[in-house]
Amino acid sequence: MNSDSLKQLLEQVAAGSLEPEQAMQRLKKLPYEDLGFARVDHHRVLRRGFPEVIFGQGKTPEQITAISRALHAQGAAVLVTRVDRAKAETVLSEYPELAYHPDCACLSQLAAEPPRPGKGTVVVIAAGTSDLPVAQEAVLTAELMGSKVETVYDVGVSGLHRLASAAEVLMQASAYVVVAGMEGALPSVVAGLVDKPVVAVPTSVGYGTSFGGLAALLGMLNSCAPGLSVVNIDNGFGGGYLAGLIDHLG
Repeated sequence: MNSDSLKQLLEQVAAGSLEPEQAMQRLKKLPYEDLGFARVDHHRVLRRGFPEVIFGQGKTPEQITAISRALHAQGAAVLVTRVDRAKAETVLSEYPELAYHPDCACLSQLAAEPPRPGKGTVVVIAAGTSDLPVAQEAVLTAELMGSKVETVYDVGVSGLHRLASAAEVLMQASAYVVVAGMEGALPSVVAGLVDKPVVAVPTSVGYGTSFGGLAALLGMLNSCAPGLSVVNIDNGFGGGYLAGLIDHLG
């Protein structure tokens, strides 16, 4: 049950077409489902607007399949992050309704009903081609949340004229996700140019003293540009999720 179906249920009670006792029976379902190895949070979509997301790393294909089936049985969208191809193939052999996205190592399945559309456009910007797996995770997340997404790729600070050529797309956004490794400078540049919130995503891309993305993370945290928030290293899901929430606020 999502917020729209809950509202519909309450409207039916108010109109007299559904008895309060019948509505109570529908609402009495446990807010979570105990699978033994996982307690699937079915009420998260009511609290947050988007269902629980499965972190695939460290989970077996059998666990991923069971949690995915439990979520979709309630009509929810399914998103599984951090799934390598070998594990994905095993999951798909058991649950072919899922789709695999090799560009960001994610599995997904659409909700039974289309999500409430966002108010504008989420623009996902990547500094370099090596940052694309993280950027694509953000794209997939925001799209599953119902946001329209535009992408601007390979526009890092070593060639700022490339970013300038995308000015028309940049000015149409309700929120931005800016993905960068190395020194992590691009989010500061973007946040200094636009008038909407910017979500910065540092990546682990870079040479030795990038320290696996720590240099980019610290650079983004120390940005002098206002209106910029930062998620964890390689957390494209977190960036896309936050931008999706902002987009739905309008």
